[in-house]
Amino acid sequence: MSDSYPVRITVASQKGKCAAGHKVGDTWLVEENLTPGGVCLGAFNAITPNMRVMRFGGQFPWSQDKDATLVACPDGENPVIFEVRRQR
Repeated sequence: MSDSYPVRITVASQKGKCAAGHKVGDTWLVEENLTPGGVCLGAFNAITPNMRVMRFGGQFPWSQDKDATLVACPDGENPVIFEVRRQR
């Protein structure tokens, strides 16, 4: 698909203890319509809508970097923040 971009998902910050074991610096590359191995399903469910925007050239008005956005996992007691970055 020529109008799509690979997206890199990186753990940007983490507080408490992530049940899936994610740590700052963990990274996954999404190049096709396949889930990356090892990403917690709850977090991936939260990431997916934002990842799709990045994959197909969109951007978020609240993000200073047009090629990236931050997404929080749904675990409010042990939050993991993921950076979703379009690769050019």
